[in-house]
Amino acid sequence: MSIKETFTSRWALIISVIGIAVGTGNIWRFSRIVAQNGGGSFLIPWIIFLIIWSVPLIIAEFAIGKYARQGPIGAVAKMAGEKFAWMGGFIVVVATAIMFYYSVVTGWCIKYFFAVFFDGLLKVNDYPKFWSDFSSSIQPVLFHAIAIFISAFVVYRGIVKGIEKASKVLVPSLLLILILLAIRAVTLPNALQGIEYFFKPNFELLLNHKIWIQALTQNAWDTGAGWGLILTYAIYSKKKEDMALNGALIGFGNNSVSLLAGITIFSTVFALTTGDAFQQITTSGPANTGLTFIYLPELFKHMPGGYIVRVIFTALFFIALSFAALTSLISMVELTTRSLIDFGLPRTKSIFIVASAGFLLGLPSSYNLNFLVNQDWVWGVALILSGGFLAFTIIKFGVNRFRTEIINGEGCDYHIGKWFNYLMMIFIPFQAAILLLWWIVSSFSWETEWWNPLKIESAGTAILQWMIVLTLLIIFNKKIVSKIKEDA
Repeated sequence: MSIKETFTSRWALIISVIGIAVGTGNIWRFSRIVAQNGGGSFLIPWIIFLIIWSVPLIIAEFAIGKYARQGPIGAVAKMAGEKFAWMGGFIVVVATAIMFYYSVVTGWCIKYFFAVFFDGLLKVNDYPKFWSDFSSSIQPVLFHAIAIFISAFVVYRGIVKGIEKASKVLVPSLLLILILLAIRAVTLPNALQGIEYFFKPNFELLLNHKIWIQALTQNAWDTGAGWGLILTYAIYSKKKEDMALNGALIGFGNNSVSLLAGITIFSTVFALTTGDAFQQITTSGPANTGLTFIYLPELFKHMPGGYIVRVIFTALFFIALSFAALTSLISMVELTTRSLIDFGLPRTKSIFIVASAGFLLGLPSSYNLNFLVNQDWVWGVALILSGGFLAFTIIKFGVNRFRTEIINGEGCDYHIGKWFNYLMMIFIPFQAAILLLWWIVSSFSWETEWWNPLKIESAGTAILQWMIVLTLLIIFNKKIVSKIKEDA
């Protein structure tokens, strides 16, 4: 399939893909998971899994997208065989389902940025009530619509004028803001206590298997590896594009952003907390909102330096969060749009359908936090399957052939050795199986009605929704393939 538009340069592509990887999970989820799993001890397995999970999958997605020049469905059909196109369909459904509620979360971030100036966020006396009043009002619908509209408009503008241009503004701005926030945070009194906890490992904790599982989980969910999003952007890469170097730069770039955010949050929490800092930083709250939308504004309110300084710091934090959320949301809109284009629809019509569906199907999450929590639970865990399906596609294609002909093919600056074969054939499937098994076992242990599909967070509700989607995709697999072949 010929691609009419490509990213103008390697750095344009890398910046855009970093925008995929860097999301809200880097800023608020990462710090909470670190605090819950031993601080600096967590960072050791986290870095290890970056190397043996995230980077190989990022390289693989780059290679698949560049080779197939189609979205996940067409790519899997081309490389693994047409009878496995349903696997690509599942990858698309998962990313699209996440898009429906992620736009709501993006809207929350945008709302809190504006709240700094128009709602007197730093003058609020009761932040749980402020959050409750907002989340139960009509406002989440409005900001959800704004998030969808911005993302759809960027995708409508195309790869160069839309995604590339937006990424060149949003990603560097995000990095600059995080650096400024980190500098301010480490200069707070007692901030060094937070930094010490963040970086100082307790090696005895490395014997705890849960820390390793959580480190793998965080890597699987916050780098964008295995989502199909990087694959989609790689469709628009130039013919001579080095995938190995790109994958490494994106993986380490993403985790560097997490470290910057961690320094900022740990320094701030330890510097300004008069009570139990650990209890506050590990606070989750409804839909993981506790730390970000309830506790951090309270901390910012008491930051030294005067009201104007506090306003600037808080506004920068929430605009950074908004930028991180938007760059990820844009990639989800593009993936779904690209999938419709592969079925023969023009880009303009595809974007209209995606934006309309994104708004309408995101409404339940904007109205009801329980629904959002359920969808985050179901499709967040489903990313494990998505990563596994991508690994299967490469194994079916032939791992050594994939490495030598595609990764080390045209445009390759740095050749990947046979270690990649072992990672993709053994370690990636093993890690995916361990993650899924751990999730099932942990569901059995803490949920008495793990089988109940009507509970918000249970194995039963996730498995039921996965089975419905998988069954439909397998039933209609032949029709899906014929439609893609017809319009290829």
